[in-house]
Amino acid sequence: MLVFSTCWNSHRHQDGEEMIDEILSLGFDHVELSHGIKLSLLPGIMRAVKAGKVQVAGVHNFFPAPIDEVGDSPDSRPFTADLLQVRSKAIELTKKSIEQGAALGAGYIVLHMGTVEPLAKRTDTARLQNLARQGMVGTESFAGTKGEFVRRRNRLAPVYLERAREALRQLLPQAGQFGVKLGIEGRSHYEQVPSEDEMNLLMKEFGDNPFIGYWHDFGHIQRKHNLLILNHEQFLRRMSSHLIGGHVNDVKWPARDHQVPLLGGVVPFERLLPFFPHGVPLVWELSSRVSSEDIRAARKLWMEKFPQTLA
Repeated sequence: MLVFSTCWNSHRHQDGEEMIDEILSLGFDHVELSHGIKLSLLPGIMRAVKAGKVQVAGVHNFFPAPIDEVGDSPDSRPFTADLLQVRSKAIELTKKSIEQGAALGAGYIVLHMGTVEPLAKRTDTARLQNLARQGMVGTESFAGTKGEFVRRRNRLAPVYLERAREALRQLLPQAGQFGVKLGIEGRSHYEQVPSEDEMNLLMKEFGDNPFIGYWHDFGHIQRKHNLLILNHEQFLRRMSSHLIGGHVNDVKWPARDHQVPLLGGVVPFERLLPFFPHGVPLVWELSSRVSSEDIRAARKLWMEKFPQTLA
């Protein structure tokens, strides 16, 4: 099922129905209501849903954006924060997001779990990306820098992974009550939680629960693939049985993601899509800088190449 994320155009609109209408004009009839949705957009969104114009497939935490938030900041209150009051606020806001999403028909909520806090500035991943731009991937220098980073990150990570686990334990009753699946998103920076090995651990622990699963972001995982942190295809194969959906976006080498698929990026969609169960939401999550003309052109190509994903 093809879905379109409002992250592309929510900032341009004061009326939620007009925002939905612009997405409908691209040929999509299902939306993901992303983080960054202002409370003032909700009445128009509700009108569009009530009129049967559009179906809400899911939402992205936090939804709507907290009223005290400056800009679009889905990572401002991580479940892994060192401060207990920040973690508690994240749980509170997510429970409200689940309830609000369910009222609009959402079947899932995408979650950013957090970061290994001492590495929150993400300078290590940025350093690897800079080396990649210099053509140093695969060199001894690159391997040494990456190895040191991975060892440091994994030495610090256990306490932050446990905080992510505890958050999921607190959220699952709310998810079950409202019938909304928790989608744990694969992230773009290795400093973030969970890593791919940690995602595997979480799926083993929670995978039998019908209200939790893995949310794949093609762009995020391709960025890590480009830095030799993982193999995109092998990882997705391992996660296939836990997949509940994904964010579709392409990557310009090495780390410019949220690009239109099939128009010059490096993500091998033809090799990756077979790992997705039939009918799960494939959400086009694109940069606001992408043109509507490119989106229409890419959608046409997508329909020709992957017709099985439309239903």
